[in-house]
Amino acid sequence: MSHPTAAPTTDVVAREIAAEQAHVDTVYAELSRASERAGLVAADGMSRGRTDRVGDIRDEEITGLFERDALVFNAARRQASLDQQYEGLVFGRLDTLDLDDVGSTSGSDLPPQWWLASDRQVRYIGRLGVRDEDYEPLVIDWRAPAAAAFYRATPAQPYGVIRRRVLRSSGPVVVGVEDDLMAPEAPDDLVVVGDGALMAALTRTRGSRMRDIVATIQRHQDEAIRAPGRGVTEITGGPGTGKTVVALHRAAYLLYNERRRYEGGGVLVIGPSSAYTAYIERVLPSLGEDSVTLRSLGDVVDAITTGRLDRPEVAAIKGTLRVRRLLERVASDRVPGAPDGFRAFVGGQAITIAPAQLDDIRRRVLRGHQRNSGAASARGMLAEAAWATHRAGERADFFESFEQSMAVDDFMERWWPQVDPREVLLWLADTDLAYRHGRGIFTDGELAAFAESIREAAELGTWSVADVALIDDLSARLGLVQQQPAEDRGFYEIDDLDERLGVQSRELSPRTQAQMTSRSGEPRDHLLHGQVGAPEDYAHILVDEAQDLSPMQWRMVGRRAEYASWTIVGDAAQASWSDAGEARAAREQAFGTQPRRHFHLDTNYRNAREIFDYARDVVMRFIPDADIPNAVRETGVEPLDQAMTGDIVADVERSLAALIDEVSGSIAVITPTRYADTLADLDGSHGGRVTVIDPMSTKGLEWDATVVVDPDAIIDEAPGGIRVLYVALTRAAHRMTVLRPRD
Repeated sequence: MSHPTAAPTTDVVAREIAAEQAHVDTVYAELSRASERAGLVAADGMSRGRTDRVGDIRDEEITGLFERDALVFNAARRQASLDQQYEGLVFGRLDTLDLDDVGSTSGSDLPPQWWLASDRQVRYIGRLGVRDEDYEPLVIDWRAPAAAAFYRATPAQPYGVIRRRVLRSSGPVVVGVEDDLMAPEAPDDLVVVGDGALMAALTRTRGSRMRDIVATIQRHQDEAIRAPGRGVTEITGGPGTGKTVVALHRAAYLLYNERRRYEGGGVLVIGPSSAYTAYIERVLPSLGEDSVTLRSLGDVVDAITTGRLDRPEVAAIKGTLRVRRLLERVASDRVPGAPDGFRAFVGGQAITIAPAQLDDIRRRVLRGHQRNSGAASARGMLAEAAWATHRAGERADFFESFEQSMAVDDFMERWWPQVDPREVLLWLADTDLAYRHGRGIFTDGELAAFAESIREAAELGTWSVADVALIDDLSARLGLVQQQPAEDRGFYEIDDLDERLGVQSRELSPRTQAQMTSRSGEPRDHLLHGQVGAPEDYAHILVDEAQDLSPMQWRMVGRRAEYASWTIVGDAAQASWSDAGEARAAREQAFGTQPRRHFHLDTNYRNAREIFDYARDVVMRFIPDADIPNAVRETGVEPLDQAMTGDIVADVERSLAALIDEVSGSIAVITPTRYADTLADLDGSHGGRVTVIDPMSTKGLEWDATVVVDPDAIIDEAPGGIRVLYVALTRAAHRMTVLRPRD
């Protein structure tokens, strides 16, 4: 028997690669035939349901059209799946004992010297299942139970696996193999190549998008991926432990394992930023899934897309549950600029209703209705109040006159208009109004800062990420804007803004109009573009960087999860939200009574040990209970800690010039806001390899090398302070330079 430490010769490795190439060629040939079959199915579908008839269509023709659509849809879907899997389709091979022959199904009770058995099986593992014309498996889908041993097998518990091989490919060409021996010794006819697939993968350069780890999933990661779909699955671990990519593989596994439930109900993946969603957007399609919705926290509510962050002190006001009391008060108050009393002629009689009585009607309506659905009830109570002041003639005649009165119509449009939740938030740009509704909840200083932030949104023409959760809360209070049927509206009543909002014709209040106008006089009505709809329910919600969600954001996400199961990913030591207790309570309320399960990842695969030791020493001084993983890879190169000269651009340029020669992949310049404009021209430099980015936007991302600018400024500016600096210091895989002011 040969021992695994004996290194195979170059000729032997070449023969092994050639043997694997032969099988991969067979797979791709079958893939081409499958693509042709999909094209034939689509052509057959298009031929069905054709008709030259004009007018009524017979039932059998309708059936033909339905069959056509179904065939074309399924053929197109299959073709898209085949196209997506072309790159690296076959990535694994198992040489395994035929467990059926030894009476074992788990591989836990193997006979002595089981690895010498003559009856062995070879299984190839890939991104999707492929069978030959006789329906024999050429490749097993990585999510199938038969592929589980590829990820679960270890020398201590081999599951009958003698050798696990990872195939490294460039397109359809096999360029290398890496083996892990699970048996105590290798049989004479089995060659073992390489130092292990995982370490080979860890040393690869990083690109602009996250790669899947489907070929190198480790046992503890696979347990989290294949956990039951029901309930709440929490995945925790320090930086670089693969939490994000494990969670994405879990989403792909759930869709494969319970497709009807999860594809029908939808899977929503929520990340911290648009940079994050752009980084991960190819992972799930590469695993065979393209039906998942990706959203950043600024994109969760329909009709709003933003990545702008408030100052930390303002974000803290908008994120706490106390702000709900402020929103409740303003949502139930008078519409700014609305008439404070009712005066009109109805049925030839002058009717007057005092402001206090109007306020009483409003309060009674809102006890039983959301504002936007309560207009009819408000009009009915207004009619009752008007009759109580009149009581002349027949009641029925009076109510008919009241209902048909154009004066009443005009009053209702101004007193009880349909209100967009974004417009209500804009009311709070008025500092006096914010004081009136917010006293006893926040300090005057906090309320002034809140109002200023809403004015800033109007001035910039974009909401902040924290505003989105407030708008969602207001939408739940106000209800959907009720659209008046077009036949009930005159041609000249329909203006552009109303059409975009889908609301009754009305004018915005003068205060709102003023708040939606920039200093230059340019209108900012695109703050109200589109219509805020009802939150969509999902079957499964995956939240990454969950430690950053404010209580208000947890409530926003929870409104989309009435029947959902959850996957939650996070690390408390990297949190940018300060009040962990309040966030935890809001999170638990969103989860409800569902069962919980927890998986902890403790191996840092991203950072070289030298880089992570630097970051660990920084964070442990402030957060001694931080979850510190074990970095498994060394480069022998310590991070550089250098003083700035005063010319920040020159300092960063020198650092980049050195790193460009040391790494072949991507480099990030992580800078606090105070230097962002100064360094902006470096973004995309050096052939597009350099990214200039703020610390908060680095969450969930990684690069081959980083230049971290002014750590103390990052602590001062970022919500979470030292925790966000910890994030910035753990983004580099191979090299890191830290630049500090000289003083």
